[in-house]
Amino acid sequence: MAERRAPRARAGTLVKRTEILRAAMTTFGAKGFNNGPLTEIADQVGMTHAGILHHFGSKDQLLVEVLRFRDAEDVADLEGAHIPEGLELFRHLVRTAFANEARPGIVQAYAVLSAESVTDDHPGRAYFEERYQTLRGEIVEAFTAVCTERGVTTPSTVGLAAASILAVMDGLQVQWLLSPDDVRLAEASAFAIEAIAAQVLGAEGLGLDVGSATDADAPGA
Repeated sequence: MAERRAPRARAGTLVKRTEILRAAMTTFGAKGFNNGPLTEIADQVGMTHAGILHHFGSKDQLLVEVLRFRDAEDVADLEGAHIPEGLELFRHLVRTAFANEARPGIVQAYAVLSAESVTDDHPGRAYFEERYQTLRGEIVEAFTAVCTERGVTTPSTVGLAAASILAVMDGLQVQWLLSPDDVRLAEASAFAIEAIAAQVLGAEGLGLDVGSATDADAPGA
């Protein structure tokens, strides 16, 4: 019987950790990391401050786990639990923007924590540095794959384009959070991605079908 109980206990722990991570995402998104108290997170999940620390060790580690949890959820339904390659990566970015319109809490948490991460000794800085470096590299590889498929030389501007796409998408998220009735997050993101891609690929651009993206289920990047 003892051996049968162990899996249930581990499953229960996983469920509780997930509840804590979701609560922490809400609190950090609303108040930031430094001003988001562990006691508030604990209250949301019916625990004590000490109970949170039992699961995660420290507030810094909790933040790191929140960021990893967000990434894992975003790609959970994708093949190989990883964002796609080539032209499909750009379609995924557009689908991400459409998906984000339905989850402002997650978008807000990301916007707040990424902005905070540039401050001294912020525990999320290394995460965001690595995240942006990885995403820039993946977009460069996607541009390279599209150029190869079309039989054209990959221009030297792909690195600039990759950084610009990420900057525009993040900036549009902030504008949308501030004025959701005035900013069409998904359509503006698709427009910007196509405009930037046209500078790399020429007038043909990517030829993204924004309409089909609205019908696809894809978590964010």
